[in-house]
Amino acid sequence: MSPLLNRSEQIAAYLLKIQAVALRPQEPFTWTSGIKSPIYCDNRLTLSYPEIRSYIADAFAELIAAEYPGTEVIAGTATAGIPHAAWVADKLNLPMAYIRDKAKGHGKQNQIEGIISPGQKVIVVEDLISTGGSSLKAAQAVKEAGGEPLAVLAIFSYELDRATNTFEEAGIPLQSLSNYSTLIDVALGQGKIAAEDVELLQSWRRDPSVFGK
Repeated sequence: MSPLLNRSEQIAAYLLKIQAVALRPQEPFTWTSGIKSPIYCDNRLTLSYPEIRSYIADAFAELIAAEYPGTEVIAGTATAGIPHAAWVADKLNLPMAYIRDKAKGHGKQNQIEGIISPGQKVIVVEDLISTGGSSLKAAQAVKEAGGEPLAVLAIFSYELDRATNTFEEAGIPLQSLSNYSTLIDVALGQGKIAAEDVELLQSWRRDPSVFGK
């Protein structure tokens, strides 16, 4: 890691390097919802880069040890959060579980695989926070199992107000290792975007409909 970059900046630089995240303000991507977005994110690509995935796991582990020392279980969201949760749980020598988006339709019909016992303090690990709905649903599944979700931690966040408000209303902390604002700064410093694009990119975070739908 360069001494000139903090943790959030380094992760943003890694994501840009492997094209897990790309900024395209002049030719927006279209999400499945139809929203046009200047950013594309696929953090699953980090799985193929040992140095990067290890750095991310270390960053998660350091954050948990510093701010959530009472953590008893690491729970990954299916599917993208599962490998990161496993690496973090291994580093912290803690039990690991994972959470489906909904209960299985057969067998024991589990939504949570692994063990979360009543009263256990749980950190939910996610790869990406967009609107926050699916991540909050995972945290609520922990509650329904009797556990206590201490926080949802993600690799990257779009920093949309909708996600922030959703988690504030639920009373569950939400943190990401890196975020949209940091990514813009790093991309600008690397010459991947032009200075005149910055305001347009920032306006999307304030109003995701700015590029149309």
